[in-house]
Amino acid sequence: MSAPTRDPAGDALPGTPLGAVAPTGPGARIAVTGSIATDHLLTFPGRFTEQLVADRIDRVSLSFLADDLEIRHGGVAANIAFGLAGLGLRPLLVGAAGRDFAEYAARLRAAGVDTSGVRVSAERHTARFVCTTDRDQNQIATFYAGAMAEARAIDLAALVPRPGGLLLVHIGADDPAAMLRHTATCRALGIPFAADPAQQLARLDETQTRQLVFGASLLFTNAYEAGLLCKRTGWSEDEVLARVGSWITTLGADGVTIARAGRAPLRLPAVPARRIADPTGAGDAFRAGYLAGVARGWPADRSARLGCALAALALESVGTQEYEPSRVRETAYLPFGEYLTK
Repeated sequence: MSAPTRDPAGDALPGTPLGAVAPTGPGARIAVTGSIATDHLLTFPGRFTEQLVADRIDRVSLSFLADDLEIRHGGVAANIAFGLAGLGLRPLLVGAAGRDFAEYAARLRAAGVDTSGVRVSAERHTARFVCTTDRDQNQIATFYAGAMAEARAIDLAALVPRPGGLLLVHIGADDPAAMLRHTATCRALGIPFAADPAQQLARLDETQTRQLVFGASLLFTNAYEAGLLCKRTGWSEDEVLARVGSWITTLGADGVTIARAGRAPLRLPAVPARRIADPTGAGDAFRAGYLAGVARGWPADRSARLGCALAALALESVGTQEYEPSRVRETAYLPFGEYLTK
C-alpha cells in the first residue's frame, strides 16, 4: 500500500510507503523522540480551600508548608526508552534536557539507554512538573518547559548512524516544531515513524496535525485523543486509516484496539494489575512493549500483548521508571497463555 500524496483538500504532502516495519540492516534500532522531564510532587497535609478567603479571590498570595517531596524522573521519551532498554533493546533517546541533566543521564545510561541524541542546554533547566496535592486530592500544579523548547534545534538526520541504521522513529509529545521537523526528516530519509502527539494535539492546528500523522507506519492515541485527532485533522476515522499503517488506541482497563484500513479492528484485553499504585506512565510502558515487539518482528497482536503486560507492571509501581521490565515474562502468562521473553 502506498501513502497518498494529497490530503482531502488537495494539498500536496510528502509521503512514504506504508506497511510492515522491518529492519533495514544489521543492528537497526529504535529512536525515541519527545519530552525529558522531572516531576516534583509535594504533599500538603491540609486543605487548600481552608487557606482561601472568599472575598479576596482577586488577590491571591498563598504559601503551603508541604510535609513530603518526591522527585521522579519522567518525560514521555525517557519513559519509553527506559521500557525498551529494560526489554533488552538499546534505544536512542532524542530530546532536549537542561544543564541539570547529568544525574538523570547517568541513570538512563545505566538502564541501557543511549543518551547521545540528547541536546543539553547550557542555559535552561530540564523540563519540570511541580505539583502540590492536599488531603482532598486537590492539586495546584505548574509545568516549566525549560530546555524542551530547544528540541526544535535537533537535527535527527545528523543522529542517524548510517543508511538503514534506524528501524523506526517514535515521535512523541515534545516542542511542536521539533515534532514536525522529526516527521519531515523521517519522510525525507525514508525512515518509518510512529506518530504519538498525545497532549500536544491541543496545540496543533489542522495543517500541523495532518503533517504529523500523514504517512506514519504507526499512530498511537488513547480514546479521547482519537476523537480529538479526527477533529483536528478534519478527517474521518477511515480517512485517517487511509494515511497511516496501523492505528493503535489504548482504552485503559478495556485494553487496546488496533485498526488498519480495510480490515476488521483487532481488540485485546488489558492485563490486570495486582494493585494500582500509580497510573502515570502506563501508556508509555505500553508503547515501549509494543515497539519492542515491532523490533522483534512480532505481529501486531503479540506486540500489543507485550505492551499490555508492561503497562500492568507500571501500574503497580509509583513513578514512571520504577518498575522492572524483566518481570514481564510472568506478568503476561496468565491472561495470554504464553511467555513473552526477551
